[in-house]
Parts: sequence; structure tokens; C-alpha cells
Amino acid sequence: MLDFIEVNTQSSIRITDEKVIYADPLNIVGEPHDADIILITHSHFDHYSVADIKKVMKSDTVIVCPQSIKEAEGLGIGVKYVKPNESIEVKGTAIETVPAYNKLKPFHPKSNGWVGYIVNSRQNGRIYIAGDTDVTEENKQVKCRVAFIPIGGHYTMNAEKAAELVNIIKPEFAVPVHYGSIVGKPEDAETFRQNVDKNINVVIKLKN
Repeated sequence: MLDFIEVNTQSSIRITDEKVIYADPLNIVGEPHDADIILITHSHFDHYSVADIKKVMKSDTVIVCPQSIKEAEGLGIGVKYVKPNESIEVKGTAIETVPAYNKLKPFHPKSNGWVGYIVNSRQNGRIYIAGDTDVTEENKQVKCRVAFIPIGGHYTMNAEKAAELVNIIKPEFAVPVHYGSIVGKPEDAETFRQNVDKNINVVIKLKN
């Protein structure tokens, strides 16, 4: 199920679609140099890892990232800076940005302009990568077929709150991320599954 998707660790996602798309690459094994597009949600070390970006990028890769990550220009590849609530096209792929922020916690202020992404795939539908966020009025409006949702708590939603968001937006597939290593326990995925409506497919992809 969802064979076109891999989750490496934390929120490191690889999508094999019309293009090869990475989101927040981290702990990449080897040097595949196969990324057409790299999506970065924000600048924290477990989401913006220059060492891992260099392992997956090639000469014509385009990196998409928030405006605050100005140092991305030093990577020697194309850079597309984005703000929340934008629609762009990169290499023929339509991409939307969704605000990603904490409402009460201090870790991801809304004022930073950090984002999640919706990748509009002709083959696989709308794919939502939430980034590090709480449940917000903005992400409750997301429409998607596949949703990558952080569940580890502390910096983001915990498993129960993540399930609450999924039950609101009702994707066909929900994939938990951001747990099991830096924050959150491996068993949080099962807690998430138990709290998600039974008509939504929870797919565990994280490599522990």
C-alpha cells in the first residue's frame, strides 16, 4: 500500500511520482542523487539537513523552502522561496503551501512563516505533508488523498490530536511521521491508528 512513498526517519519522506520528491531529507543512506524536487518545511536541524540534501540533490534539483532559509542559495542548485498560502509550479508539479505552526508552544511560531506542502499529483492525488504543526484552522481546511501527520507530541501534535485532525480532513490514507527517534515512541503509531476513524487507512511507513 502506497508503494510510491518511503518514510526514512522523523519526517524524511521520499515520493516517487512523475518526479522524485523528497521532503525534509534526514539520515539518508548512501548518495542516491535522484531528487527532482526537495521540499523543506522549516529550518530545524531534523528538517533542514544540508548533509542529507547534498546526498539526494543533483545538478538540476530545485529546493523549495520558506523565505527564512536564505542559506539554501549556497547549495548550488535552484531555490524557490515560499510563504504560507501560496500556489506554485515546480518542474511541472503543482504545489501549495499550508501554514505550519504551534498555537501555544514556542517551537514553531506562526510569525516564522514555516509551511507544510500539498503536492498535486496526477497519478496519486493530493499529498499533504503537514510539517511541524498543531491542529490549526488552516490545516483543518486541507483536502487531500494522502496525509503525512506528525504525532510525536512535545514539538507538534501528539497521537490523539493528530488523529483529531485526520478525522476532520478525512484523507483516504494517513501516514504518521515525526515520532520514534528524536521525540515520541514507536508505539505512538498504534495509538494514532486506534483514534483514527475506521474508514481512513492508517499506513505505517516509518523505518524505525
